[in-house]
Amino acid sequence: MPPPTTRTKQLLRTHLRKPFGTTWLRCLTILLTVWIALGVSLAGGNELSADYDLSTAHGLVAGFSLGLTLVLALWRPTEAWALNLSAAAVIALVARPHLMETPPPGPNWPWSTPAVLAHATALLLLALRVRTRTAVSALAATALVTFLLQGVIGGQRYSGTGTTAVAVFAVAVLVGTALRGRKEARTQLVEQETLTASERAQRTLLEERSRIARELHDVVAHHMSVISIQAQVAPHLVENPSEELKENLEGIRQNALDALTELRRVLGVLRSEHPDAPDVFDPTGTDAGATAAPHAPQPTLDRLEALVDNIRGAGLEVTLDITGRRRPLTPGVELSAYRIVQEALSNVLRHAPGATARVSVAYEPRAVSLRVVNSPPQRPAPPSHGAGHGLLGMRERASMLGGSLSAYPAREGGYVVSAYLPAYPRIEGLAYDPIPHAPNPPHPDKDGTA
Repeated sequence: MPPPTTRTKQLLRTHLRKPFGTTWLRCLTILLTVWIALGVSLAGGNELSADYDLSTAHGLVAGFSLGLTLVLALWRPTEAWALNLSAAAVIALVARPHLMETPPPGPNWPWSTPAVLAHATALLLLALRVRTRTAVSALAATALVTFLLQGVIGGQRYSGTGTTAVAVFAVAVLVGTALRGRKEARTQLVEQETLTASERAQRTLLEERSRIARELHDVVAHHMSVISIQAQVAPHLVENPSEELKENLEGIRQNALDALTELRRVLGVLRSEHPDAPDVFDPTGTDAGATAAPHAPQPTLDRLEALVDNIRGAGLEVTLDITGRRRPLTPGVELSAYRIVQEALSNVLRHAPGATARVSVAYEPRAVSLRVVNSPPQRPAPPSHGAGHGLLGMRERASMLGGSLSAYPAREGGYVVSAYLPAYPRIEGLAYDPIPHAPNPPHPDKDGTA
């Protein structure tokens, strides 16, 4: 991801190339500009030939030269402004010899009405697309050319329009600069909101991973403690153990103790930003965001019935369905499965008042499947002030075990949380390996079968 300043500049370059963001506004801008260009070319050409005593052909050429620069300004505003100013200056110089032949008080010069309209439009489009300094420089150049034509070169009989024209041009630049500034401010605001949302999501993810790591610390520490104790006791179970065996077992015990020490250090890093704050304990088991009480054992699927009873006591009607041969699983799978069901039921309590829930746990030969389905809510849910850890935490737990989790609206209007956690049964003395690739859980509601 590029740094924020780079991304902001990229967005500004993308959006400011098009003065209006939506398609229909761009089409409207093009249509209006083409209409002005056509009016300047036809009506302006006729007016120029009449006021400056030019031929019809010369008047149309002058009008079309001003109109074509407006069409060019839609894509190349800087070049179009320069060409428009040059065309207006050439028209003024060509008309100058005819000024003494016109009756008093004389025509508008050096800026005729079509020339003022065309140049103001060109400056407006220029100010929408370039920096304020560039737009002001263009306005200053226009004012300088106007001063040279009217104040230095001059003519015989004419009505001076230099001051009025420069004032109109200044208003056009001011309006274009204000619109561009508003567009730039909106773009930066969108960028800031995007960065804030991204940072909030990243922080939420890190907090959830930290909480999961703190919970799994107890599981890993238990196994390391058992390894240390077994290595210490093993020499006493063998008659006349050799020195090599004692040294190896002592090395195993020392490595286990070192690993426990490192685990405690890692846990200290993963603690909250306020390590002196006491742990929050939810006795009902419905708040998945609360940390466990000090020295409390991590929950397993054996406590699922107690969790459902607590949820029922909180006012939610829950049914529990367990299929397959129940067996103890690895500690990480037991803990993650319990937490997924706990968080899913907590979400039902918070976001679906008056709904009913059904929890299904299926023990498969190589995995355990979880499914929590709730009916539509009976009344509007109160505003939630949570940090949005729920679904994120459940997905993190499933992904950590090589499984998968999906959450989607049910066909009848409720909500479904479905998880697949691969796991071998925990058999003492045998090693186990996680299943490399777990299939995605089925979505029966999506095909209309549930």
